Amino acid sequence: MAVFPSTAAKVHADRRRNSARQLGNSSSANRRSQRSAYLFIAPIAIGFLVFYIWPLLQTFWFSFTSFGVFGGSSWVGGENYARVVSDVTVGQALGNTLLYTAMGLLTLPVAIVLADLMNRRGLRGVPVYRALYFLPFITMPAAVGLVWNWLYNGDFGMINQALSWVGIDGRYWVSDPSTAVYAIGAVMIWSHVGYYLIIFTAGIKAIPRDYYEAAEIDGAGPVRRFFRITLPLLSPSIFFASVICVINSLQQFDLIFVMMSAENPALGDTQSIVTLFFKWAFDENAQGPAAALAFLLMLLIAALTYLQFRFQKRWVHYA
Repeated sequence: MAVFPSTAAKVHADRRRNSARQLGNSSSANRRSQRSAYLFIAPIAIGFLVFYIWPLLQTFWFSFTSFGVFGGSSWVGGENYARVVSDVTVGQALGNTLLYTAMGLLTLPVAIVLADLMNRRGLRGVPVYRALYFLPFITMPAAVGLVWNWLYNGDFGMINQALSWVGIDGRYWVSDPSTAVYAIGAVMIWSHVGYYLIIFTAGIKAIPRDYYEAAEIDGAGPVRRFFRITLPLLSPSIFFASVICVINSLQQFDLIFVMMSAENPALGDTQSIVTLFFKWAFDENAQGPAAALAFLLMLLIAALTYLQFRFQKRWVHYA
């Protein structure tokens, strides 16, 4: 059937109008979808800007200023950073903080072993064990510190009492500079092992059982299966847990604040960067140096986190 030129032009024009209308409708739908997405993320974005970005910018500004006793501030340039670098207590607090971080990382192998044991077939009461291990993590740090202070007490603490039953003399665990930092580190491990236990339990459950069955058929024992199958395939969970552990350990404050009083002779040997920041900012009214110390701690956390992400390709195996 022949089509006249005028009719063909009209058909093409109608098609172009329909295509343009469809594109317009699609573009309008995309804009509405984008507006809805922005509306949903707005509360989180506003909260992030108000409670994270703005305080970060304020801290950076305050680190170059000096505050008066009755308020007001003046620009001092890099004096606060010079004090932080030259202060002996900062070096001691940094060493303690890195020691807390190393002890905090010891929580990971403990949690991995417990998670592997709890995933063995035939073990009963696993949910109860997980709840018991996780309970200290959700307990308020102030309560944990008070209870362990009582356990560590050199005069009537239960730890010294138990040691006396086997003929060992106890000591003042949190008052002795040689043991106080390790006593706090032990509480850190005890209170956080349940959190990482949950993470590693989920990671082990995600490993296909076929790998273990094949290794068992080939004659591999439990230890060999653990090192050849569990650890390599659990490495993504270990990487995630290590990043969280380092960040949390570098910010250690609450246990030290609760367990160590101002009169404790071992306070200086257990002081972390954050507790020193608290002392400068609120006890000595040195907000400028405290802000510089906080900003440098943030840079340290960012640097260590970057290094962890930089080298994770060498040992993390993603299935």
